Amino acid sequence: MIQFEAVDKSRYRNHLNKIIVASIVVLAGLSLAISQTLILLFPDPDGSHFHWNLSGVILGCVAVGLLLRHFKAHPFMTEVYYVWRLKQHLNWIQRKNKSLKTAVDQGDAQAMQILWFYYQGLRKLWQLDDNTITMEELAIWQTELESKANQENVQLSKTQFDKSELSPY
Repeated sequence: MIQFEAVDKSRYRNHLNKIIVASIVVLAGLSLAISQTLILLFPDPDGSHFHWNLSGVILGCVAVGLLLRHFKAHPFMTEVYYVWRLKQHLNWIQRKNKSLKTAVDQGDAQAMQILWFYYQGLRKLWQLDDNTITMEELAIWQTELESKANQENVQLSKTQFDKSELSPY
């Protein structure tokens, strides 16, 4: 389950940038170290070390993923992890978007609430990522949903979402 939380945009962007740079540095370093160690231990007489280099990159990616997973609860990761989870939840809704819109057209109040959460979540994410190009389109979608909700006497107020709510759709 996820609910909307206040996110300090400058702190989020600062921490995200630092995490990205650190991940790149660790990935590059580990990939090189692992692949060079494998090449040293298992030299190829033909001189082709592609498979060892690829293995180094794959193992480096796994290591970075494990490190990020291990430190996800660290206070430095709070905003970044929250945004990652929010994106994950919005992606689940996006996959059911067509079914949800059909249900909204039929007057389904829960589908309206889920889409309301989805639109609010998109607005929050796009503002955090300075992705304002499609905000006008989002405003149109929200206005259409609000109009349908008014027709059906549904008060749109959803601020939390659980994946299980998508099961009927």
